[in-house]
Amino acid sequence: MNNQRRKALEEMRAKLEDIKGDIEYLRDEEQEYIDNMPESLQSGEKHETAENAVTNMDEAINGLEDILSNVDEATA
Repeated sequence: MNNQRRKALEEMRAKLEDIKGDIEYLRDEEQEYIDNMPESLQSGEKHETAENAVTNMDEAINGLEDILSNVDEATA
């Protein structure tokens, strides 16, 4: 891989890291919302929706970690 393509991939990797960090922040905020939810709402639709959001954000984070790993291998 030439230096120009390597540099482009490294810049994309940095953007992906930023996106991953943003998703992690939002996931943590949503988890805090769940953790502080009144007991009367813990079996309701809002709780289930929030849990699904956390699960989906975890999956997105894992997917980004896989992509970052592949980018690292491509630039090695």
